[in-house]
Amino acid sequence: MAKEKERYISRYKEKYENEVLPALVKKFNYPNRMAAPRFKKITLNIGVGQAIQDIKMLDQAIAELTVIAGQKPVMKRAMKSVAAFKVRTGMPIATMVTLRGSMMYDFWDRLVNIALPRVRDFRGITRKSFDGRGNFTLGIKEHLIFPEIDYSKVEVVKGMNVTFTTTARTDEEGMALMELMDFPFRKN
Repeated sequence: MAKEKERYISRYKEKYENEVLPALVKKFNYPNRMAAPRFKKITLNIGVGQAIQDIKMLDQAIAELTVIAGQKPVMKRAMKSVAAFKVRTGMPIATMVTLRGSMMYDFWDRLVNIALPRVRDFRGITRKSFDGRGNFTLGIKEHLIFPEIDYSKVEVVKGMNVTFTTTARTDEEGMALMELMDFPFRKN
């Protein structure tokens, strides 16, 4: 008989299936498990305004985001010209990567348990960044909080946006999902 391949399952994926999903179904009285909110994707974005003068800054941002996310990001170009910022249509100005599946849960694990506790004077994340449909955006001022980044190779400290896209219909459902998944919201 052929041996079946062992599949890798992230510990947060297991936690979602075994603990979070039943708790959400019970709390919001969903008719079945498929109606409960879950994560669709996590998007990481680094805007590099200095890339207008020095394109090497964008290459460095792409390399650093590759190390953080574990997959190659795409380069984003300006959609329209903005004379005040000396930006022309088609200029490369940002880099982004979308994580799904096991890579998404692995990034969640590293963000919640390793990176966010490394933020200086960390007291928790504010609950005000929900968009009205259960999605949450987090702004990180220094990408150096990720242990994968080598300090000696960083020329400029960059900020990044992390967007958590869920299937939740309301902010309350999205917040409940993230709280049950150990997201460090600020205590009110």
